[in-house]
This record gives sequence, C-alpha cells and structure tokens, in this order.
Amino acid sequence: MKTAVSALMGSLLLAGAVAAQKLPQSQVPSVIVNNFQKAFPKAADVEWKKKDALYKVEFETGTNKTDHDVWYDATGKLVKHKEEIATSALPAAVQAKIAAAFAGYTVKDAEKITEGTKETYKATLKKQPEKWEVVFDAQGNIVSKKAD
Repeated sequence: MKTAVSALMGSLLLAGAVAAQKLPQSQVPSVIVNNFQKAFPKAADVEWKKKDALYKVEFETGTNKTDHDVWYDATGKLVKHKEEIATSALPAAVQAKIAAAFAGYTVKDAEKITEGTKETYKATLKKQPEKWEVVFDAQGNIVSKKAD
C-alpha cells in the first residue's frame, strides 16, 4: 500500500512538472529574452516557464506591481499578453454589459488579454454565493462565462 501511495504521489508530481516547467533565464533562447527586455524594460520579479512550444514569462511592473503574463514562441514573437488592470480601466461597453447582465455583482479582478490584434477583457464577478469568470470582447459582448 505504501508503495502504491508513493507511486501515485510521484506520478502527480511528474504531471505537475510536465504541465509548466520553470526555467532559469539562462535556458531561455536569447532572442526571446532580448525581445522581452526591449518590450518590458522595467519588469520585476521575472519568472520563466516553458509549456509545450511556448515560453511564458510572469512579471510585475510599476509602483502598483501590476501582474503580467506574456507568452513567446520559439522565434521570439510575442503571442499573448495578459495584464492585470484596474476595474475602472475596463472599456465602457464592458462596464455597461456587466451592469446590465450582472446587476448586483462586484468586479473583483480585471485583466486585458491581447492575442495578436485581438483584445479581450476577463472579469471576476462576485455576488454571494456566486462567482463568475467572464470574458468580454472590447464591444462588451460575452465571449465566455464560467462559474468559479
């Protein structure tokens, strides 16, 4: 029994390691590091990970320590950028949709997600006992909605 539990724990640890592997910056291709440093020269608390063919970098910027997640492909092209934003920075159309479709809910967190030229906004909405993660396009249309 002890062996089975040990094997299960080892498998779970291995599965977690495969999901997203932490990397020291020295193991990230220099073209990616250079492009990152040019785009985000004031990045702090930088942490690199690799999942499949993409390199993900998590970091903070500014005095408010705004969280960012950025994904690069192997050629150094920025593929996706997820940035924590103030709830007041959500586009007016998104704020209007939240007020209409989620009356009484409080916006707990907001993120701006850029993939190529496409921008979406993710909001965590809460009204006891419910909590939703909702993604909107810039026009306020709901792209996805998931109970959290």
